[in-house]
Amino acid sequence: MIDSFLKYLTYEKRYSRHTIQSYQTDLTQFDSFIQAHYETQGTEDAEHRMIRDWMVQLVESGLTSGSINRKVASLRSYYKFLMKRNSISRDPTQKIRILKSGKKIPHFVKEDEIIRLFDEYDFGTGFEGTRDKLLLELLYGTGIRLSELINLRTANVDFFDCSIKVLGKRNKERIIPLNTELINLIHHYISLKKEIFNGNGIEYLIVSNNGGKCYAMLIYRIVRKYLDLFTSIDKRSPHVLRHTFATHLLNKGAELNAVKDLLGHTSLAATQVYTHNSLEKLKKVFDQAHPKA
Repeated sequence: MIDSFLKYLTYEKRYSRHTIQSYQTDLTQFDSFIQAHYETQGTEDAEHRMIRDWMVQLVESGLTSGSINRKVASLRSYYKFLMKRNSISRDPTQKIRILKSGKKIPHFVKEDEIIRLFDEYDFGTGFEGTRDKLLLELLYGTGIRLSELINLRTANVDFFDCSIKVLGKRNKERIIPLNTELINLIHHYISLKKEIFNGNGIEYLIVSNNGGKCYAMLIYRIVRKYLDLFTSIDKRSPHVLRHTFATHLLNKGAELNAVKDLLGHTSLAATQVYTHNSLEKLKKVFDQAHPKA
């Protein structure tokens, strides 16, 4: 039944390959656990106590509460699928409670550090320097995800409306505005790309040094290279620039709903994690300015 569930996620729910791989890993691990420890045919015969025992083993292995809860969420989705198809008569995850976990605060680059990066660093006028600057400007200036940047096509840039069309999770499209400076940088970059690669590599906006479609590890290396020069935060990844985009917008007074739409979140709950940093800033203002503080 696991195969049927994965096909359902692929063709009906249209989940990404990465998400489906995560579900497959979680379910396969659980199936291996119960078959090794209990007399059972597989996941369809699982009981509440088996899931609880699996969670205990995961805790003892050192896995974080967040990771364990994600695995339990995979099981919930799977058994909900089986219930709808009358493959089982009782959901073994019904009484399972998620583990408590501390709230993660997203890492972000300080505003003065990101300004110094773009204002002080000389990227040069060549293709690689221009490509690197554009890549960084898009990640920080639009908050797009790594996968969205990799798959961003040149045709998705609207020079008239100064915006880009992004294909996000579950194939949902959203429009993100660009400032004039970024639009001009894209113009210059495309001209360089055409000149160097003789018109090749035009389909995708960001390309590798040989004109092929960009890939995740290259973008990671580029982001780390430049962030290493201007910030001391522990994490220096493309996703950190997405966090930085959201945090800086909220610090400047942007509405939470607007930030949600720009990030492509389906609910405010995912966006609200960024309000912690804004709240800390408000507390400092309060402490400095309020007569009763």
